[in-house]
Amino acid sequence: MSMDYTVKQLETWNSKIEEIVKAEGLDCYPQEFEICSYEDMLCYESYSGMPSHYPHWSYGKAYERSKTLYSYNLKGLAYEMVINSDPCLAYLMRENTLLLQILTIAHVYGHNDFFKNNRLFAEGTRAEYTLEMFKNHANRIRNYIQDPSIGYEGVERILNAAHSIRFQTSRVVGVKKASEEERKKKLLDEYYAASKLTSILEEKKEIPFPDLNKIPLEPTEDVMGFIIDHGDLEEWEKEIMRIVKEETQYFIPQIETKVMNEGWASYWHYKILKQLDLPQALHIEFLGRHNQVIRPFLGGINPYYVGYMIFNDIEKKYGKEKIFEVRQTERDQSFIRRYLTEELCEEMNLFQYDKKSRDYEITEVADESGWREIRNTVALQVGMGGIPYIKVEELNQKDGSLLLAHEFDGRELELSYAYETLKHVRELWGKKVALRTQIGKVVKTIVCDENKKISILG
Repeated sequence: MSMDYTVKQLETWNSKIEEIVKAEGLDCYPQEFEICSYEDMLCYESYSGMPSHYPHWSYGKAYERSKTLYSYNLKGLAYEMVINSDPCLAYLMRENTLLLQILTIAHVYGHNDFFKNNRLFAEGTRAEYTLEMFKNHANRIRNYIQDPSIGYEGVERILNAAHSIRFQTSRVVGVKKASEEERKKKLLDEYYAASKLTSILEEKKEIPFPDLNKIPLEPTEDVMGFIIDHGDLEEWEKEIMRIVKEETQYFIPQIETKVMNEGWASYWHYKILKQLDLPQALHIEFLGRHNQVIRPFLGGINPYYVGYMIFNDIEKKYGKEKIFEVRQTERDQSFIRRYLTEELCEEMNLFQYDKKSRDYEITEVADESGWREIRNTVALQVGMGGIPYIKVEELNQKDGSLLLAHEFDGRELELSYAYETLKHVRELWGKKVALRTQIGKVVKTIVCDENKKISILG
């Protein structure tokens, strides 16, 4: 497919965009662009945008699925992909029109500024080492595959299990993990403080002394880390687990800020292109393309649209300085809880629906009473909120079995997935694993025994 533009034209428009970016106060990493074909974009999309990544069948499956849907015109491709790295790397699809390239270049600078300045990325990732990290991980995994004593099947077995629980790790970005002694001191301090308060209030109740030999001392959300630290895995198996965990922690800030990040990039591509002296034909296409990006989704949430609308509303009410502050300090959940207003819910025609038997029923609309419920539901489901919250409750030091607990928030686990995931945890742990959860109104325990047989107690 021939291009209706030259690289020189793109360089010229990029220079104009960079001038506006600096004048508007955006603070970006050095920006690099790579023009690629749609086949390349399919590959990058399947491998999370990384030019180097360790091999696993799931990435090939994602590629074949996207390629098939794209070939039958059942799926579109991203206009661009941007990597949180320093320098920031972005891919532009060769098949884009000139206007679409200009728009996506401007969109990329919005992402670039967000990556560099949002606190989750600043505290949780080291952009200058991103590409090197993924390349090193890929080399280490390939070395294990080529090792005759391990081989592809051995690596795949651990990767399969690790991928099944990859998001069961610490969700708090950038916080240093307390040492064992620090956690024991905290428990003792809490015990003595509670005992002293009970004595002052003359309450006749006994405060139980903390079990300092319990593993873990307190329930931990870092299931991956716990298995690495306490499981009976070989060192190469632990190393593969660490690789999956480290790469997952790199992507968590992106998951936690999807609405903000896309909204911020959409806000800036629109503002930047309005300041460019576009020819009339390009300006008309710009309006059409922009509306395609931020159009509402029927029956779902378009993060570009919701984020764009909220940032515009914040600027209108509080000024330009405020949107930079919000961009730096918030994540999707707090962003939506604080700034998705009744007026915006009504303007975006948001409503809430639930499945009743075989039909769907609207349960809330954006009126005076319903908008808060809609806002809270959206906030609950964005980011990592859409992933079940599982904690390691206790390691039974007599038989080595492991007890996990699902933090029930009104949403039940999809049991077919829970059963298979528990089998993967059993694969990693090597002994019996149990998961406590709520099914209906009853608390039950799903058990995966040494033979990977599933049973439900309670």
